[in-house]
Amino acid sequence: MTDPVLAHLSADRDGIIARLKELVAAPSVSTDSAYAIGMETARDLLMTRLARSGFDNVGVLEAGGHPAVYAEWLKAPGAPTFIVYGHYDVQPPDPLALWTSPPFKPQIRDGRLYGRGVSDDKGPASIALETLAAFLAVEDRLPVNVRIFLEGEEEIGSATLEAILVKYRDRLAADAVISADGARWRADLASLNVGSRGNSRCEIALRTARKDLHSGRFGGAVRNALHELVALLGTLHAPDGSVAVAGYYDDVMELSAEERRLMATIPFDDGDFLSETGSAAFGEPGRSTLERLWTRPTLEINGLWGGYTGEGSKTVTPCEAFAKLTTRLVPGQDPADIGRKLEAHLRAHCRAGVDLAVELDPGGVAAYLVPPAHPLLKAAAEAVETALGATPIHVRTGGTLPLSDIVKTTMGLDTVMLSFSTADEDFHAPNEFFRLSAIDDGTAAWVALLRLLGAQNPAMYDGFRKSA
Repeated sequence: MTDPVLAHLSADRDGIIARLKELVAAPSVSTDSAYAIGMETARDLLMTRLARSGFDNVGVLEAGGHPAVYAEWLKAPGAPTFIVYGHYDVQPPDPLALWTSPPFKPQIRDGRLYGRGVSDDKGPASIALETLAAFLAVEDRLPVNVRIFLEGEEEIGSATLEAILVKYRDRLAADAVISADGARWRADLASLNVGSRGNSRCEIALRTARKDLHSGRFGGAVRNALHELVALLGTLHAPDGSVAVAGYYDDVMELSAEERRLMATIPFDDGDFLSETGSAAFGEPGRSTLERLWTRPTLEINGLWGGYTGEGSKTVTPCEAFAKLTTRLVPGQDPADIGRKLEAHLRAHCRAGVDLAVELDPGGVAAYLVPPAHPLLKAAAEAVETALGATPIHVRTGGTLPLSDIVKTTMGLDTVMLSFSTADEDFHAPNEFFRLSAIDDGTAAWVALLRLLGAQNPAMYDGFRKSA
């Protein structure tokens, strides 16, 4: 027998796609103030839809940055309460010339919807919101209590998320978090994402003189800031790709033998993975590709600049040079501790006669793993199996979901990811897309999960209370 809510969603599939396209068309880039109107447009769209769907207390929560959109439905006495999380902000669309179609004019091609933010995270978040709205439309109630929280700063490291959670702690009281962000491993493989790496950021600036100098008059007699920057950055890694910062690996939690065994059973082909990149395998020796992606820390140079970069040449000895660095951290590592170790390394290896400024991320985000016995994780696994007809494997992501660590630290809540974007959908890159088939998979899984959570299972409910 077809679930009536799922039948409603299936009948409204074209409407779901139309509403998703409208949301993607709002250019909600959080990192660039030029997109402030796009951020406001996305918030207004979401709040209007939530109010029309029947949610209460629709509005925004803010603590000095981009506001989060909030709504609630709390009319299931005795049932647990869940924060349903997503984010409405997106990455910048640059470089625009590499897009086949305009990033904020979504287009459907070959069963895929293309547009900036469609996979990260507007498509997956829409699946969750559409499912909740369908329950209210069909049954005039939800199986559990829900607080919707749609962040506006995920793509800039959730800058004020902790402050929002502290400020609105009472309003956000819940038993656990269900995240529509996080991505699944592959579209053809049932999986649940149970862990994410953390991250932190660092920016450095070098100065070697008061001003840029003529390379003929001064070259060879004074330090070149770009030369010094390249030399300094070259000390961060060993030739084999491992991080050379002292103490960087000290607190890394090694995989157990059982975890290694389970990881080895995950269908993964190095050749297929690398063929998508046009690159060659490289990284910390003695580790598999999945280990490097999921369970080992990294230190990345994201950008460096200085001197003259315009057309033609300019014979100059630059006085300044700059670089941006980020880390990906794993369980056991503390972002603040890693920041201190990185700064100590940079200062120790910066040569005499060079002024070095180091700006560390004041926060950073730790890695996160879902407790394996958490009742929400078990319910999500059963829901995915119901929807897709296969037992999901447990995978991790090399990326970072700031919410998971921040909400755990601030409110003591665990997060289970139920996202139906897929890792190959070019989020953060030109031609980001979202498989329309994910709407069918995702709504089926979300309906199944809400049914399970609302089944009045005393043991499950007690498990939520103990884990919260």
